[in-house]
Amino acid sequence: MEKRAFVFFNGIMDWENPYYKKLLENEKNIYCADGGTKYALDMGVVPLEIWGDLDSLDKSYIEKAKELNVKILKFNADKDFTDGELIVKYLSEKGFDKIYILGGLGGRTDHFLTNLNIVFKYDNVIFLDEKEIIFKVEDGMEIKNRKNHTISFIPMSSEVNDIYLEGFKYPLNGYNLKLGESICNSNVIVEDLAKIRFSSGKLLGVLQKF
Repeated sequence: MEKRAFVFFNGIMDWENPYYKKLLENEKNIYCADGGTKYALDMGVVPLEIWGDLDSLDKSYIEKAKELNVKILKFNADKDFTDGELIVKYLSEKGFDKIYILGGLGGRTDHFLTNLNIVFKYDNVIFLDEKEIIFKVEDGMEIKNRKNHTISFIPMSSEVNDIYLEGFKYPLNGYNLKLGESICNSNVIVEDLAKIRFSSGKLLGVLQKF
């Protein structure tokens, strides 16, 4: 059985959307990075731990977390990792198969871009919201049962070489995608099984849920 964890970040999140309540139903491995705590507690979700320097979290949430016996790990603001990466690093070392980030999109541009780069530093990190899934694309990756969904592939290195796309509206056959090019934006999956291959480079996938 897949071992997975969920982490609340302090980005923009429509926490009232029923998608999240359903997603986290019966989930126990839930963590919060600093300000992401407010989303969890407002939803009625009790995390196992809260990590961060707590500079983005109102004292009322800290007190509520203490009342719920949530473990709080406070760090000095002068540190080499963001609050979110501290947790992701910890969970990665604990051997979780998937680490799902909630509330990791939007907000400050520098935080947003830094968050996205986490997928290339730690294995199996995936960003989720009610509209899309953002993930590191691996060579040989297969996407199943997403027919008619829109997907974009964004280069995160100077070049992504020899890209092959099968099962898409706009297939590719050995294309070299350069940083800044948009040819792989807004493609559409047209088969129940879609395949992506490439020989080198870093590629980010953004899959729309509908």
